[in-house]
Amino acid sequence: MLGPGYGIFTGTATDTAVLRFTPERARWVGTESWHPEQRGEFAADGSYTLRLPYADHRELIMDIMKYGSDCEVLKPAALRRAVRQELAKALERYSGKT
Repeated sequence: MLGPGYGIFTGTATDTAVLRFTPERARWVGTESWHPEQRGEFAADGSYTLRLPYADHRELIMDIMKYGSDCEVLKPAALRRAVRQELAKALERYSGKT
C-alpha cells in the first residue's frame, strides 16, 4: 500500500467501502488483506462484511468485480452505482452480436 487510500491511488481516504461477500467466498476474503485499516466481520449466515477506506474507486471496482455475484457493495451509494454501471457495460458487451 502506498498511502491511506486504497491500492495504487494514494491520498487521503475520502470514503469507506462496505462490501458483503457470500458465504462461499467469505472464508477466502476473510483472510485477505485489502487495506491496513480494514475491518471485517463474519455474520451468522456465513457471509463476510468488509469495511475499508478508499480515495479513488477505480482499482477498488476492479477488485470488487473479480468476485462477480459473490460481492455486493452496500455503501456508499456512489460506489454501488459505479459498480452497477461497470457491470451494465460488461453485460452489454456480452449481449452483443458475436
